[in-house]
Amino acid sequence: MKCFIVLLFSAILLSLSLSCSSATTSEKNNKGVVETQKPTLLKKDPTEKKSDLPLSAETAIPFLKEYGEKHPENKVRIETPLGSFDILLYKTTPYHRANFIYLTKQRYFDNTYFHRVVPGFIIQGGNSDNADTGQKRRKIGKYLLPPDTRKGYKHHRGVISMPSSEIENPHKLASPYEFFVVCQSPGAYHLDGSYTVFGEVIRGMEVVDAINALPTDKREWPITNMRMHVTILTN
Repeated sequence: MKCFIVLLFSAILLSLSLSCSSATTSEKNNKGVVETQKPTLLKKDPTEKKSDLPLSAETAIPFLKEYGEKHPENKVRIETPLGSFDILLYKTTPYHRANFIYLTKQRYFDNTYFHRVVPGFIIQGGNSDNADTGQKRRKIGKYLLPPDTRKGYKHHRGVISMPSSEIENPHKLASPYEFFVVCQSPGAYHLDGSYTVFGEVIRGMEVVDAINALPTDKREWPITNMRMHVTILTN
């Protein structure tokens, strides 16, 4: 009888042990499933357009042609510490207009300066000695704009024109990041044929004259920095 009880008790312990082992194995297996589950990979959208930036000598003109057709805006406001003035951009100089609108929407001009002032002649803007300006230029691209001087526009007082690149080039290709406003009266006509007039001041010429009257250092940089903020006008 004692042997029977011992055997029965041993059988019960063995059964309980197997049951616990099975539960532990099941729990481990469940944890293993969770830990080894692979995340779902997102497939790349095949319709996603590759960025147009940075622009280059080969891509800038086709890009600006398409951009100009989609973005017809032609008025901007330039704000400075001395006040603001408005500019009308000519639609008959399409690449220069589109370029200026594009750079404005990219906020390139913000925190650049009127960095060159020649009393009684011009004020020139679109550059700075800040690191972020160089970073913006690298992001947008390295390109030049062809001159567009056959539209009959002259360098009258108040027009906006584009300087040629600092790089020596016989075709007067223009630096797309800078511009100048003529302050000379009645105009700076010796510039005709060499630089592209692509707009004119339609409000605030007194602000332009105030900037032109600022004292400068030997580099023709105003002693008082003239930061600008450029926005597009919708009417």
